Amino acid sequence: MTEQAENIQANNAQAQNLRANSVMDPFTRIYAVLIRHIYILRGSISRLVEIIYWPTIQMVLWGFISKYIANASVGGTMGKGAVAFGMLLGAVLLWDMLFRTQLGVTLSYLEEVWARNLGHLFVSPLRPWEWWSAMMIFSVLRALAGMLPAAFLAIPFYGFSIFDFGLPLLFFFVNIMFMGWWLGFLIMALLLKAGQGAETMAWALTFFLAPFCAVYYPISALPVWLQPVSQALPAAHVFEGLRGLVLEHRFLASEMWLAFGLNCIYMVIAMTLLQFAFNSARKAGTLLQSGE
Repeated sequence: MTEQAENIQANNAQAQNLRANSVMDPFTRIYAVLIRHIYILRGSISRLVEIIYWPTIQMVLWGFISKYIANASVGGTMGKGAVAFGMLLGAVLLWDMLFRTQLGVTLSYLEEVWARNLGHLFVSPLRPWEWWSAMMIFSVLRALAGMLPAAFLAIPFYGFSIFDFGLPLLFFFVNIMFMGWWLGFLIMALLLKAGQGAETMAWALTFFLAPFCAVYYPISALPVWLQPVSQALPAAHVFEGLRGLVLEHRFLASEMWLAFGLNCIYMVIAMTLLQFAFNSARKAGTLLQSGE
């Protein structure tokens, strides 16, 4: 009886270990994909420079332009012009965060296509949702690597710190990154269906939406018939919230919750379309042909 009890105890311990490993395996696989892309980035000086270069150049150019306009508009003094300057520079940094987050998701997919690595990924135990989770994490790291140097350089260059916005800045960032994720997944779904010929959408789609996102002007500046399109985009509410904080010194919580709700709806739609495109590509065998 003692030997039988020991065998049962050993079997139970083994089963518990297997269950523990099965719980940890997704995190291990997500970490592995994340590390792969970090190694790719770390091993390429040109990629690292590109991530930091463009946000910094945009910040410098828009910063000096905004500063000139702010000074000129108030006869060389920094009154209301300084408020407009801070609003424009903050909008530039947030918009670049949106674009870099979306690009981080899409380029992670394209890196696998260019390397013809999709077949290798999916003969492993890697599940699609684990792959996409790693993409989301990597996109945030990539976006922060580009945005933070530009944000810190704005302090000595212009005496402007986006971090002075305090806690509302977190709400801005969460909604902006959320939108970048679902945009990236929509582009991935398009690429899975249309192939590499549609890869220009990785750069074009976000900028196509820019006029409707009310980045540098309020939604009311758009023609009346275009305003519903703008109202349907989460980023427009984020930038309205930014203007409310800078111009009126109040946090528009309703705009942030509306942006978050819209982001949740679009994320569900994007993930559904991506799963459908992935399943179709897997059944058709085009995953293995990607990059040919």
